[in-house]
Amino acid sequence: MRERPSKILPNAHGNGYNFGMTKLLEQALEAARVLPPELQDDIAHVVFRLVGEEPLVILSANERAAIDRSKAAAARGEFATDEQVRAVWAKHGL
Repeated sequence: MRERPSKILPNAHGNGYNFGMTKLLEQALEAARVLPPELQDDIAHVVFRLVGEEPLVILSANERAAIDRSKAAAARGEFATDEQVRAVWAKHGL
């Protein structure tokens, strides 16, 4: 196994950041640069999972509004019935 540069700084989780990258990783990132933003984000999420980090998720205005509506409904005690949940599962083949 070849040795990599050992410039390591601790991060908040006690892990280290290594500023050296393999040639293969550099090539993969270069290839990702030409992809649409959505695919780049998908790749970033996979990389974050592989290194054990939780990626920052940025919600759209519509997603934030949907979460707010859900929280308000829950605060009012409004929940789907078992029958409604089963119907949604069946609709999606679950």
